[in-house]
Amino acid sequence: MVSAPESLGSGALQVRLGPLTLKNPILTASGTFGYGLEFTDFVDLSRLGGLCTKGLSLQPHAGNSPPRICETPAGMLNAIGLQNVGAAVFIEEKLPRLRQLGATVIANVWGDVEEDYVAVVEALEKAEGLAAIELNISCPNVARGGMLFGNSPSATASLVRRVRAATRRPLIVKLSPNAPDLIESARAARETGADVLSLVNTFVGMAIDPETARPRLSFGTGGLSGPAIRPLAVRMVYQVARALPDTPLMGIGGIEGLTDVLEFLAAGAWAVQVGTANFKDPGVSQRIVDELEAYCSARGRSVASLIGRALSSGTAAADAGAEG
Repeated sequence: MVSAPESLGSGALQVRLGPLTLKNPILTASGTFGYGLEFTDFVDLSRLGGLCTKGLSLQPHAGNSPPRICETPAGMLNAIGLQNVGAAVFIEEKLPRLRQLGATVIANVWGDVEEDYVAVVEALEKAEGLAAIELNISCPNVARGGMLFGNSPSATASLVRRVRAATRRPLIVKLSPNAPDLIESARAARETGADVLSLVNTFVGMAIDPETARPRLSFGTGGLSGPAIRPLAVRMVYQVARALPDTPLMGIGGIEGLTDVLEFLAAGAWAVQVGTANFKDPGVSQRIVDELEAYCSARGRSVASLIGRALSSGTAAADAGAEG
């Protein structure tokens, strides 16, 4: 049974995930919320538990050529390729405005090789107003870096160890559902310095135009996200929570409303990130905060009391995965 995170005295929604304190457990997922500033007409950023930025590299990056997104049943495929403005522009132009708006900012970072990750983290280390670093070792839409680190526990361990030495901030490692052994990858990240694990990133998928017989995305494959992946993501959170008790986890995958949040919390997530739903409803993250607040108030519950409720009733079959 996982130990629930501490619920702080100033509110039933507040949680502490290791060294990271959040006003509530609802965050927005990297790559689905821009830099946050694009959503200020729809969301009061200060109301969110946090926002994870688009993946930042040291230099600006153009990403993949279009087409880069296509809809799928109950979800979408994307192959954006980590387009971003670069760390310097983010620090100079985006971060000051985010601080003015009272946002809790988590910088998602990536690179092609270990030295790239370390360089962008060192650049961000000089910036004021960042709550944490989220290490993206799981993007499936780049030719180098990304998922190549997340698919190997030894590569994960080497990278996390180097980044841990480069930052004093809370360190989140974002895991890949495509890893051959997710639990071993999670353990490698945790043992080498990750304070929090976020899971999962997108699943590798593909869509083909039946008329042209060509992939619908220029990259060929893409990352599948949305409600279609939620049962898989919940299962993975559950398995990692059982394997690594007392490890702070953020659940990601197809979250669209309160019931989805409650499901992830029951599975062992201490917080969640809302992703693809932001494209359909730009105000969804704040709505979920309001719904969770009303839920806890009506029942006299804290968020901490909702975490890990499914773990004590888990079975060996659930741990192993169903076979048919």
